[in-house]
Amino acid sequence: MTNGLWTTSVGSFPKPPELLAARTEHAAGRLSDDDLSALERRATEDWIRFQESIGVDILVDGEMYRGDMATYFAEELEGFAIGGIVRAYGNRYYRKPIAIAPVRRTHPITVEMWRYAQSLTDKPVKGMLTGPYTIADWSFDEHYGSRREFVLDLAHAIHAEAMDLAAAGARFVQIDEPAASTRMEELPLVAEAMGIVTDGLPAYAITHICYGDFMRAYPTMLDIPVDQIDLELTNSDFELLDRFREIPFTKHVGLGVSDVHSHRVEAVDEVVRGIKLALEVLPPESIFVDPDCGLKTRTVEEAQAKMRVISDAVAKVRDELGIGSALPDVGPTPGRNAGVPVAVASNATETEPALP
Repeated sequence: MTNGLWTTSVGSFPKPPELLAARTEHAAGRLSDDDLSALERRATEDWIRFQESIGVDILVDGEMYRGDMATYFAEELEGFAIGGIVRAYGNRYYRKPIAIAPVRRTHPITVEMWRYAQSLTDKPVKGMLTGPYTIADWSFDEHYGSRREFVLDLAHAIHAEAMDLAAAGARFVQIDEPAASTRMEELPLVAEAMGIVTDGLPAYAITHICYGDFMRAYPTMLDIPVDQIDLELTNSDFELLDRFREIPFTKHVGLGVSDVHSHRVEAVDEVVRGIKLALEVLPPESIFVDPDCGLKTRTVEEAQAKMRVISDAVAKVRDELGIGSALPDVGPTPGRNAGVPVAVASNATETEPALP
């Protein structure tokens, strides 16, 4: 039997109201670190139990202990100061990091919470990191003066964290790069930095890219050295899949099938349609099914409903097509360094000048 269509989530889940209130109290100095940590762990366990209850194959910890995905890492890395509040999008704001000295990792950042989440389940829990390009792109640079040097120093820091996660037992490590497809001329820098992050990494490496110009980024994105690229596809009605017919996708794909910026919960048959469109161009053993992006912007009830629909849709397709759910032996795949197909690369036009 062929196995595939493994269910997972991109990373973040919404924090329950009591944890949001506790974070406010903690920021005001009215709640201790230990009391906040206890609530974060309780919320983490709740999300692990929920994912298990609906049959998710590869779990996430939900990031109950994190605020902004870039600032969270900058706060733990040497060389950063944290600036004032800036607008990210809509009504979402974050404190923008500022590089003021060489960026270095001096201690593990996510390993303790990954160990805790993994201790709660026999299913694999993904290690979750923010990629070096995105941290740099969402920060001010008052030290380097060279975008490339800034990104590559961050890459060495994130590499050390990824290796520690793998040493702790993480079989899947995801390096989020939501900023990767916003500047086409910098995709080679994204790939160069990711090559540092995944160099020698024994775990299965994933990168998540969302809400960029995928039609222009493809197939160059295939040069990013990971085993899986997790893509937001719902908003474009899966149009990128047509490009896979022209130029083969050389990696595993994270198939985003649920719009995380909509309050509407998709019908099971809508998600089934997206999965079947992917199966027209990709084998089931190369497909991991998840939402378009992290679900932290939804309510707890909306996020749970969207995840249930994904699990139900996958179960329906597996049953109809006779696809099993057994997880593969994971680790580096041939696709990690496959890149753009040779025939396509040889016909490519000259790339943009190298960054300073």
